[in-house]
Amino acid sequence: MPTVLITGAGRGIGLEFARQYAEAGWAVLAGARKPEGIAELMALEGDISAVQLDIADPASVAIMAERLRGVPIDLMVNNAGVYGPRTLRPGALDFAAWREVLEVNLIGSLRAADAFIDHVLDGEMRKIAFVTSKMGSITDNTSGGAYAYRASKAALNAAVRSLAIDLEDRGVTVTLLHPGWVRTDMGGPGALIGTEESVAGMRQVISRVGGDETGQFWNYDGTPIPW
Repeated sequence: MPTVLITGAGRGIGLEFARQYAEAGWAVLAGARKPEGIAELMALEGDISAVQLDIADPASVAIMAERLRGVPIDLMVNNAGVYGPRTLRPGALDFAAWREVLEVNLIGSLRAADAFIDHVLDGEMRKIAFVTSKMGSITDNTSGGAYAYRASKAALNAAVRSLAIDLEDRGVTVTLLHPGWVRTDMGGPGALIGTEESVAGMRQVISRVGGDETGQFWNYDGTPIPW
């Protein structure tokens, strides 16, 4: 039975990842920041272990990594993230809030990946997937705005690209994924697709991508996204 570790699994896309992988017969290790997220995970059917995890808190990540010491992880899905202020504009930039977004989306995501590298190396599949966003694509930015979120995802994409290069000779495949515009608390009710379609597509990409495509940026439907 393969094992997947999912961050940000208490709701939305992360919760759907947990549901689908459990339904497919995987052992699911799911981290959620809030108690209500833990409760949502424990209500799912399948082999699911839910624990409190805040990737912005170094102690929380270290505790979970220690708790899972010696447990091989076939796939790590770094899904946790925040959008931050939606009203940032020139002349009214909230840099304190911007730092909070970077702390989660960039530093927290890399902190989590770094903490579980050895677990992934002990797994058979040796895969790490990051749920990022095409809003971090510099080429694709034609509408402006979303300063904090775009910057955090662009920085994450750059860092993960380096991570993929540095882990390639150790047999780890790293994938960057855009989930689409999804109907979640972040995406809103007017988004184009639901979590089930988004996650099903991303799971197919994760399964398909091999070492020769490590460090690439993909849409949930399997099409490449420009940097």
